[in-house]
Amino acid sequence: MKTSNGFSFSRWWSMVLKEFLQLRRDRLTFAMIVGIPIAQLVLFGFAINNDPRHLPTAVISADHSEFTRSFIAAMRSSDYFDIVGELPDEAAGRTALARGTVQFVLNIPAGFTERLLRGERPALLIEADATDPGTTGMALAAAGQLVRAVAAKDLAGSLSFLAGGPDPFEVRIHRLYNPEGITRYNIIPGLIGVILCMTMVLMTGLAITRERERGTMENMLAMPVSPFEVMTGKLVPYIAIGLLQTTIILLAARFLFQVPSAGSLSMIYLAALLFVVANLTVGIALSSVAQNQLQAMQMTLFYFLPNMILSGFMFPFQGMPHWAQNIGNFLPLTHFLRLIRGIILKGNPFPDLWPSIWPLMVFTLAVMMIATVFYRRTLD
Repeated sequence: MKTSNGFSFSRWWSMVLKEFLQLRRDRLTFAMIVGIPIAQLVLFGFAINNDPRHLPTAVISADHSEFTRSFIAAMRSSDYFDIVGELPDEAAGRTALARGTVQFVLNIPAGFTERLLRGERPALLIEADATDPGTTGMALAAAGQLVRAVAAKDLAGSLSFLAGGPDPFEVRIHRLYNPEGITRYNIIPGLIGVILCMTMVLMTGLAITRERERGTMENMLAMPVSPFEVMTGKLVPYIAIGLLQTTIILLAARFLFQVPSAGSLSMIYLAALLFVVANLTVGIALSSVAQNQLQAMQMTLFYFLPNMILSGFMFPFQGMPHWAQNIGNFLPLTHFLRLIRGIILKGNPFPDLWPSIWPLMVFTLAVMMIATVFYRRTLD
């Protein structure tokens, strides 16, 4: 069947069949066609929650009475607060907030009950890690509504006169690290990680496949170098590129967006170096597995998607279900966001950063071993 303009249906159909056959042979591409939509549906449908609840909360209590116990029970019943333990003093509370092990610290001062019964309207203090305003906003709003619930329950009978007027006690909120709730203070440091994750993995993800497609892979295999030497040799130029990108973003954050930095510049670059190397090893590993540059780009996208969604950059990390948090804790971007925000916004010293540093180091070593094994297979 041939039309007047020279179009041949049989030739056209042959091209269609040829492309279907090519897709069937390229199993990785077919897996990405199916896998990426499923991953997006699962992550966006089940893992994302813009109203985080069950946020870890610690208590510093110098006054134990039915009123303080009722308030703690009311916090737990609100579903916004998950009481995870009691801390000895304010210094321990600040350390827990700085390390990110808790989101809130409830401080009950000594003599609270005595002052309450005298009608002096004492105050409870809630300190919040407000680096991400979206995580703490709803919970802190709910905390202010708990006073009336406690008063209605416990201030009855002979104490009902305390509940008749203004609130018998108040809840004071201290938003630490980002008291004004400025979103860019949280977003801009996180962009360092997102940009490095995307560019480092993509550039190195094409490294070995480019060698293979250009026909230079045979020359490299004939060279008297070990797989580890090839892997590390390919990383060094990109490390310099990653640190240059970090410098550009830091300058923009300081002079364009006026993001204050409370931490050490050397610690920022140390965290960036660890994160750059971690992502470069991922790119090298993907490049070793992929057969061509298209496959390397597809796997890069598949790696980048959960990093963006499950790391806490786009959505509150504490608002995700536990299974999503467990996956996120395996991703390097999750730990880098804790590092960079801890340094810039909190001014954390090295001991407070170590819980996020060692997972990056372990991740890098593990992926480098995988990359070396797959590269060695290409020698056969």
